[in-house]
Amino acid sequence: MNRTIVMVTIISGLLVRPVFAQTPVEILASIQKEAGSGAKGFSAARGETFFKTKQGGDMSCSSCHTDNPAATGKHAKTGKAINPLAPSANAERFTDPAKVDKWFKRNCNDVLARVCTPQEKGDFLTYLLTIRG
Repeated sequence: MNRTIVMVTIISGLLVRPVFAQTPVEILASIQKEAGSGAKGFSAARGETFFKTKQGGDMSCSSCHTDNPAATGKHAKTGKAINPLAPSANAERFTDPAKVDKWFKRNCNDVLARVCTPQEKGDFLTYLLTIRG
């Protein structure tokens, strides 16, 4: 009987994935740490400008995410729907550090042809946190 309980406990432990969700504010705090003392403080105004301005070509963040980050967007090339970017309209946004890193890396490379700086990421998220869904 004890052996059965041990096996069930082990199997249950393998099936349950730990959740490492964070809040967007915690993600922003980690970006602040990444920026270090060299950051000039994050700005929603700079974040909005960054979001809406075409960078180095014909792409901006709003090219896919629309001018309203609380709205559903559409991928500029594939046409695939993109859930709202603003955390107020999509509770899953900016809660998984691995996904945040992945998408900043991919999207910054697509839009800027380079990695975003911690300042840009912080300004961007600061702006998104001002959006009401």
